[in-house]
Amino acid sequence: MIINFFNLSFKYKIPLWGSLLIILTTFSISLVLIYRSYNILENTLLNSAQNLGFTIAQTLAPTLLHDDIWRAFEIVKAPFHNISPNHSGALESVFVLSIEHKILVSSQPKKLPMLSPINQFFPELDKKLNQVHNQIITIIEPSSSKQLFVVIPVIDNNKQLATLVLNYSQESLNKPFFQSVISTLIICFLVLLILLPINWYWGQHMALPLVQLAKKMDSIPSFLPKKDEIEHYNYDDELGHLFDAYYRMLDSLHEKELLEQGIIKSERLAVVGRLTSSIAHEINNPLAGMLTALDTLKQRGNLDEKTLHTLGLLERGLLQVSDTVAALLVEARHQKRNLSKQDVDDIKNLIKPMANKANLRLEININVPPTLPIPAGSIRQILMNLINNAIQSANTNGLISYSVIFDNNHLIIDVINSGSCISAEQMHHLFEPFVSYHEGGHGLGLWVTYQLVNQMEGKIEVKSTDNQVRFTITIPINSSSNER
Repeated sequence: MIINFFNLSFKYKIPLWGSLLIILTTFSISLVLIYRSYNILENTLLNSAQNLGFTIAQTLAPTLLHDDIWRAFEIVKAPFHNISPNHSGALESVFVLSIEHKILVSSQPKKLPMLSPINQFFPELDKKLNQVHNQIITIIEPSSSKQLFVVIPVIDNNKQLATLVLNYSQESLNKPFFQSVISTLIICFLVLLILLPINWYWGQHMALPLVQLAKKMDSIPSFLPKKDEIEHYNYDDELGHLFDAYYRMLDSLHEKELLEQGIIKSERLAVVGRLTSSIAHEINNPLAGMLTALDTLKQRGNLDEKTLHTLGLLERGLLQVSDTVAALLVEARHQKRNLSKQDVDDIKNLIKPMANKANLRLEININVPPTLPIPAGSIRQILMNLINNAIQSANTNGLISYSVIFDNNHLIIDVINSGSCISAEQMHHLFEPFVSYHEGGHGLGLWVTYQLVNQMEGKIEVKSTDNQVRFTITIPINSSSNER
């Protein structure tokens, strides 16, 4: 049972612990106050009885020495002259006992006749008197009686003449005591009525963020949550520091996930690249032989028109295969020639007719030095691939924009086209070979571009919005680039 309680969620455990602590504290304080209230009432009664009894005892001493019983009766009767019979704290009776515990005089002579043994009326009092020190004022509360007795010795010259007894009803203590208990319990109830809802709200307010945080952390092995999936904790306490650490952990895990995806994708593309390049090399040799044989056959005379038409079909097909194979050979050694500004201008001259034919507006920004130590053939192929892809993807009467800028030892190529966005699924497979989202495309242009950029230790970024797709390539320029 106890273990099950400790296994409860903090959402319940914190408010329950707080409520239990409040209840225990409130009732402990209430018990202390009740106990103190009873002691105060008892001490008040004792002090009042002491003062009254001491006065009566001093007055009685000479009267008893002279055996003036009538005078003694007037003395013990005097306290009742100014007390209402209905007063809860009033005396019930006052009587004087001899050394032998017989009644010498009483304020109620009919109820307590003279010379009657006290054990006839109050047997427990008689037993207790034997245990009372003669020189001490004592309160006696018999367990089986509703009476309360204040016992005061009557002394003259250090000699006890008699015992004065003030008889109070137990209600003289109980009634105000019970009133005090009721008042204390009402205050206790009001305190609980105020503190328990506050404690429950505070406990929930503190526990709910912890519960949410625990649920999200439990899901991390199978699912990586986003930062906005949990309500932010806005306070700079230990719980706030815990949430900050959780957010930092999520950032690190998201970065790690992106890095792992990038590594896996790069390794996959590298493997595919090596495979396709090796296949291309194997195909290229027999392909070159077939093209040479066709060319030799065409140079022979006396071929009819039907044969020439068939040879033309074969040649064009083999040339198309040759172009595809050439695109796969991206791991071949780069050309030695450095990139010049004229190479970039040549691309502009080649692209303009294509853009005009597709009814596209063309914006160009070129800012490069006369020469750069970077392979010219690779840059030309990257530009052509990206711009061709942009022309195929752009809407009719849309916009094609590209820029080639040298800045801070980096060559930055930016190609933008208007048109539909790239979906998340398409983005995931964007640079894989033989994956094309255009009719008639072979899916090698972006893959070749990706391989060339990686070989030059550059990076390629793609951003897609509702009406625009943007490719940005950044390639570092250093002295080793020219030696590749």
